[in-house]
Amino acid sequence: MTERVILPYGSWSSPIAAADTARGANRLGFPSVVGDETWWEESRPDEDGRTTVMHRAADGTVTDLLPAPWNARTRVHEYGGRSHLPVPRRDDKALTRWGVVFANFTDQRLYLLEKDAREPRPLTPEPAAPAALRYADPVLAPDRKHLICVRESHGDTTVTRDIVSVPLSGRAADSPTAIRVLVTGADFFASPAPSPDGTKLAWISWDHPRMPWTGTQLRVGDLPDTGPVTGPHILRGGIKESVLAPRWRDNDTLYFLSDWPGWWNLYETRLHGQALALFPDEAEFTPAPWQLGLTPFCVLDNGQIVTLHGHADLTVGRHDPATADLTPLTTPYTTWHTLASDGTTVVGIAASPTEPASLVRLNPETGATTVLRRSLDRVPTVDHLPRPRATTLSGRYGTTVHALVHPPTNPEVEGEGPAPYVVWVHGGPTGAATSALDLHKAYFTSRGIGIVDVNYGGSTGYGRSYRERLNGQWGVVDVEDAVAAARSLVDQGIADPTRLAIRGGSAGGLTTLLALTQDVFACGVSYYGVTDLLRLAQETHDFESHYLDTLIGALPGYASTYRERSPINRAAEITVPVLLLQGTDDPVVPPEQARALAATLHEQKIPHALVEFEGESHGFRRADTVTTALEKELAFYCKVFFGFTPPGVPPIDITDPTGDS
Repeated sequence: MTERVILPYGSWSSPIAAADTARGANRLGFPSVVGDETWWEESRPDEDGRTTVMHRAADGTVTDLLPAPWNARTRVHEYGGRSHLPVPRRDDKALTRWGVVFANFTDQRLYLLEKDAREPRPLTPEPAAPAALRYADPVLAPDRKHLICVRESHGDTTVTRDIVSVPLSGRAADSPTAIRVLVTGADFFASPAPSPDGTKLAWISWDHPRMPWTGTQLRVGDLPDTGPVTGPHILRGGIKESVLAPRWRDNDTLYFLSDWPGWWNLYETRLHGQALALFPDEAEFTPAPWQLGLTPFCVLDNGQIVTLHGHADLTVGRHDPATADLTPLTTPYTTWHTLASDGTTVVGIAASPTEPASLVRLNPETGATTVLRRSLDRVPTVDHLPRPRATTLSGRYGTTVHALVHPPTNPEVEGEGPAPYVVWVHGGPTGAATSALDLHKAYFTSRGIGIVDVNYGGSTGYGRSYRERLNGQWGVVDVEDAVAAARSLVDQGIADPTRLAIRGGSAGGLTTLLALTQDVFACGVSYYGVTDLLRLAQETHDFESHYLDTLIGALPGYASTYRERSPINRAAEITVPVLLLQGTDDPVVPPEQARALAATLHEQKIPHALVEFEGESHGFRRADTVTTALEKELAFYCKVFFGFTPPGVPPIDITDPTGDS
């Protein structure tokens, strides 16, 4: 056995390069399955984040269906979601062939790509303004001649949404009136679900100021052959109950998720009856519904349900309504994200600390899995990957804080004494950190910099009361929990108290910047972080335009609180170096926020660096952007912590208004 060499933390040689990390991982999402054929969406960093639709045939042949520049990505809610749907077509011999409908990113129109066709053809009309009509969350209508989906319409000053029926014939491309409006009257819609016999439609709706995890309604109505849905009525939900993901068991019974007892659990209801809990448990059956079209459970033809189940990490299980048993399925994966089924075959997206996100086929009886597609062609040796340790920490006033500790991990090198650690703060803030393999984390841990990923109060996975810890307290509870995580590692002798950093993206960027006002961290990194809450409330997109009403308070009454919790107004309290990474085309957190903070840091004589990425939006997608951001971040930590530039990484230029280097 080779003896490990002792070297300073941050200087360790690692085979995990930033460029390989950025280019190697494709984003897999939203699978669809019919028999032995499978489709999914695949976003590629090495193609500037372009998303294509992939197809795997019964013989295992994998085909990229959309050549560049086609880009299957919807902008509904700006966070998007499912943008494609396989649809049946008939050839001359009346045999079923499968085409694919998809929303094209550039113009947001729906297109149909017929099997063996050279080019997609439009299904929806060209909007009056670029990308003004957007479509997402499509499902096939029972007549198999239409699809039903959520439509988002952008006017000069307003955004409206409805559920519409779009003919697959393509006649609506030139005749907009061919699109039938089925449901209107709410600010937001999700999960349109026609009954098997085509006579009814179920859907989820909610209104400002609520978010889908705050309060939604499950509604159902009659679906006529022409005109809108008639007789709509509420089956479940309200302003303090989040109802999600309706699925029909038969023509009179729906399955759905509800968190009315405090956790998102499975329920069933008849169209005129009480809801029945299928498996009451202090566990979640879904991740946070940030995107449209996620499927946390699916109904099999034999009546059983394959469902996600757990906390921040969701595993997979099989529920039998006849016995009320939920049987966990043992698989190699610790983190499942979404499922799909045709009633017999089940596929899903799953990962583990050592296995990248993969599209897998699942045997619902045995739990056996078959890998259909991996997000990474090559994975570093297991010895270079951190094994996250789930832990609970004691926060302020004795509250419980959930976290994942990723220690420095390298089979050839070790360091002396407590290691430098970075507190990672996830975005959302209603999101969650999981144990799934993330080469971005391994990039740092394999070089001797540990990570503690904090599921602070407000995170999903731990019930409604844990989420609601952040109500009115964003910028307070999250900061306290991040600080508690760092101090806990110091108290345990794991982390070096002089070499603690914090980093976060979006909402996590706000937490990061506010945490730097505490006397805990040596530096911080903000990825497209919120810096000015009043500005955010004025400039952000419609989906989140009232999100802050819950997280902080309604304006104008809480204007002073917005100012107090805005990092732009707390810059004078920051005394440590700051790295700001920002996209120039970010509609969620406009780049002016980062620029204004950089100017204020300069005025306050705080060392800082602002790196802008032309054309990037909210969340970096291009391989060169991800590569540069990772290398800048590593160089930043090493310069602040140790005073050196790590091997193989360009040095970072930190503006120091004091004149000191």
